[in-house]
Amino acid sequence: MTKQRILIVDDEAFYIKVLVELLSPEYQVTLAKSGDQALRLLESDVLPDLILLDIVMPDEDGYQVCEKIKATPRTQDIPVIFLTVKSEVEDEIKGFASGACDYIIKPFSPPVVCARVATHLSLQQTRKQLKEYNDHLEQRVYERTQELSRTQDMAIYCMTSLAETRDNETGMHIRRTQHYVKALAEHLRSSGQFTEQLDDAYIELLFKSAPLHDIGKVGVPDRILLKPGKLDADEWEEMKKHVEYGKAALDTAEKEYGDSSFLAMAKDIVYYHHERWDGTGYPSGLYGEHIPLSARLMAVADCYDALISRRVYKEAFPFETAGEIIREGKGNHFDPVMVDAFESLESTFIAIAKRFADDN
Repeated sequence: MTKQRILIVDDEAFYIKVLVELLSPEYQVTLAKSGDQALRLLESDVLPDLILLDIVMPDEDGYQVCEKIKATPRTQDIPVIFLTVKSEVEDEIKGFASGACDYIIKPFSPPVVCARVATHLSLQQTRKQLKEYNDHLEQRVYERTQELSRTQDMAIYCMTSLAETRDNETGMHIRRTQHYVKALAEHLRSSGQFTEQLDDAYIELLFKSAPLHDIGKVGVPDRILLKPGKLDADEWEEMKKHVEYGKAALDTAEKEYGDSSFLAMAKDIVYYHHERWDGTGYPSGLYGEHIPLSARLMAVADCYDALISRRVYKEAFPFETAGEIIREGKGNHFDPVMVDAFESLESTFIAIAKRFADDN
């Protein structure tokens, strides 16, 4: 078994000799005759498990050395015991204030030194084991959380891919709209808008929830969903019900598994992303900022991608035409702030569209 390591920092030959004879049978002992030498030794790869530190030394005193040890992340957890002739109460208080774990006055009793060294090494070993256990536990929790997140992502992707396939769309529509809304949200936050809402957690939820926006289309009959021509009034009313079907599915999930911030945002996106800024959208006729922020973001992303994508009832519009249509919707279809953000990010939208093109 490897011996625990002790660094003795003292410039008095007598005490060095006594300490070495006392401790070397049980421990691996290293010597430093000044504070500077001790600090240099602590830069090596192998650190001591405990430091015995004199206060009165020729260069920096022990208080200064201890403060530097405790101020360095790599060495701050090494226990330091002062072993010194300075016996006033104020000296002890200063020693503990500088970061020492114990204070022994010279001349010392050898059994007392051995007992205190053993005690602090045992405590240090326990702290190390506890830290290793906590680190391992944190890693396991992180891995499990990541696994659950990946499982959630896969389930969402499978469900939304099924919905998109029925609509003759592709999984790339999911990817594109995800990245559009994330780009919009991050741009708005960086420009100082909606900063209370658009924190990292919100944007992550937005990114995960966005693919569910049209999941309700699984409830729309094929004769309507896949119709190559214009829908009549009754067909259009049935098509608009996809937001209700989607919300109903998420409501069922919420009743079964309990509410969550993810489901709450997903429902806002699913149910409200066809609302219009001027109140003429569906299903509730909400207007302005009564429309949830997530749905206002999704409205721009979804519409833009629908414009640049081929559908059974239309050909894809060029990027320039799609951009013009989005700009024309400012203040009527879309939140003006979202359109301003889109204009700043139009080249980013085009890059996302090309990166996740349907033929990739």
